[in-house]
Amino acid sequence: MGKWKLAGAALAVLSCAAATSNADTTAYPKGPVTLVVPFAPGGSTDVIGRLLAERLAVALKQPVVVENRSGAGGNIGATMVAKSAPDGQTLLFGTTGIMAINEFLYKNPGYRADRDLKPVAYTASISNVLIVNNDMPVTSVADLIKLAKANPGKYSFASSGAGSSTHLSGELFKNMAGVDLMHVPYKGSGQALVDLVGGQINMIFDNAPSAVPLAQSGKVKALAVTSATPLSVLPGVPPLTEAGLKGYESLSWTGVVAPAGTPQSVVDRLNKELNTILADEAVRKKLTELGAQATGGTPQDFSTHIEAERAKWGKLVKEANIAVQ
Repeated sequence: MGKWKLAGAALAVLSCAAATSNADTTAYPKGPVTLVVPFAPGGSTDVIGRLLAERLAVALKQPVVVENRSGAGGNIGATMVAKSAPDGQTLLFGTTGIMAINEFLYKNPGYRADRDLKPVAYTASISNVLIVNNDMPVTSVADLIKLAKANPGKYSFASSGAGSSTHLSGELFKNMAGVDLMHVPYKGSGQALVDLVGGQINMIFDNAPSAVPLAQSGKVKALAVTSATPLSVLPGVPPLTEAGLKGYESLSWTGVVAPAGTPQSVVDRLNKELNTILADEAVRKKLTELGAQATGGTPQDFSTHIEAERAKWGKLVKEANIAVQ
């Protein structure tokens, strides 16, 4: 009889432990969630990140605080998240540069995207827009190429950081157009856009969410988009592939990632909530207005996309002989 009582007590303890374990797994999040945007406020990554953070806070019933950690092409913010506790309380709003390019441009970025960060959800695909200062004596891509060829090294293009899609879009343009432009990296596109409007720099291949409002307001001139098709929010602005650079295409993208080792249950919960948010018509409309397109899909879908992008941009960095920093 004593043996049965002992066995029963042991079973009860195991049941309690299992219940506790399940409670720990499902009780997410355990307080406010931090979404690290690895660029300065005001750029497209920040704009989209804040839009999704606001909706995610409602879904998780906890505050989702956006923290801007800019610098080194996004490496500072990415490294911070990579070294954070793998509990889903600290997330990264990843980009093309951070997840697929920086490893080819930096000797020591501080993290390895394929080892230290776990894909959660692919959130948006974004065209870049070639915008120039209003004082630039050009009205088309052909005008710009002619001017740049006549004045090698005189004109500058800004980016949101070395290795960002805004940087590589410019390098691809230089390579295909055969022009010499000076690259000026910033800690995000926010200040770069201020300097573009002010005339301190000449042009930028900026993400559509932050470039479109400036073009629509007449503060800059939009010459082309980097997608293969036009953007409905910029009627009359052609794709670069139709404006003299056949075959040109360069898209930026964003996605939520977590530290490696984050429980799959947490990743799946976040993926589910983000897909629901991205399917919302109001969110999709807002992204379209910004020049972006909601994507979504499974964590594996996002992982597959990242691998394809690593192959594409790694090849460009090598072929264009872009200096490793």
